[in-house]
Amino acid sequence: MIEILVLYALFASTFTLGTEVVRFVPPVFFIGIRMILGGLLLLGFVKFWKHEHFRFPKKEWPWFVGIIFFHIFFAYCFEFTSMKYLTSSKVSLLYNLSPFITALFAYFCFNEVMTPKKWLGLGIGFAGFFPLLYATAPAEELALGSLGFVSFAELIALASVVSSCAGWIFMQKLTRDHQHSYFFVNGVGMLGGGILALITSYQFEVWPEWQALSTNFVFWRCLFLLILIGNVICFNLYGKLLHKYSATILSFFGFFTPLFSAIFGWYWLGETVSNVFFITTFLVTFGLYLFYQEELRQGYILDS
Repeated sequence: MIEILVLYALFASTFTLGTEVVRFVPPVFFIGIRMILGGLLLLGFVKFWKHEHFRFPKKEWPWFVGIIFFHIFFAYCFEFTSMKYLTSSKVSLLYNLSPFITALFAYFCFNEVMTPKKWLGLGIGFAGFFPLLYATAPAEELALGSLGFVSFAELIALASVVSSCAGWIFMQKLTRDHQHSYFFVNGVGMLGGGILALITSYQFEVWPEWQALSTNFVFWRCLFLLILIGNVICFNLYGKLLHKYSATILSFFGFFTPLFSAIFGWYWLGETVSNVFFITTFLVTFGLYLFYQEELRQGYILDS
């Protein structure tokens, strides 16, 4: 189980690194640089190491467009923009909505059966976030304004989660039904999403001067670590662990991510964590437990 904890500690570190780097460079600009480099790295691996041919049948173009926009561009640009205003642990915790949102997509798009117990789990999971959203927010979180008791920064983070969940539907279609490798699909998504991010950043953000950027140690350190950890290590380690552990176990351990993020954020960034954070973590964990127990019973997840 140690390797699972290592995986989610590494995942958590990407939220901390992201929060740190957007203090110094525009978020969409950074995503553009990171994703272009990460995409070229993955596509280079597919071409020169695995010796696979790139293929883009015309009927699959809409799925690749979906990967570029939802899996990479919207998901990461919204996530890193929200990190300018939210703590790393809060963004990480909001990402634990992913299983619930994915379940709703599966219900509406693939007609998966939703039992009363699964609806109860979803209800508890969603309700668990209300104390966190309703809690008094620090001034920097409200810099963009709010809609009722939900800040626009939180809405941006939630949009990132929804986009990421939608992206996995496109990923599933291309890898399972059209037999593309995860490396190839992610590489295409990262390269295309990175180019879109740079174009968007050029239109709406003020780019840092290259001379100043070249000597910015924080930028290069975060860029290197996020590509190494997020684009390379975590991707491969998660795939390896799926051969050893069930998806259910890995999903449950995913709730260590915001806890690790809280520790990292406190230690490196001086962030504080309120009691509401832990209340939300408990409620969402309980809701997900109920939901996944029903998934197991229905046979959607095969427990090893």
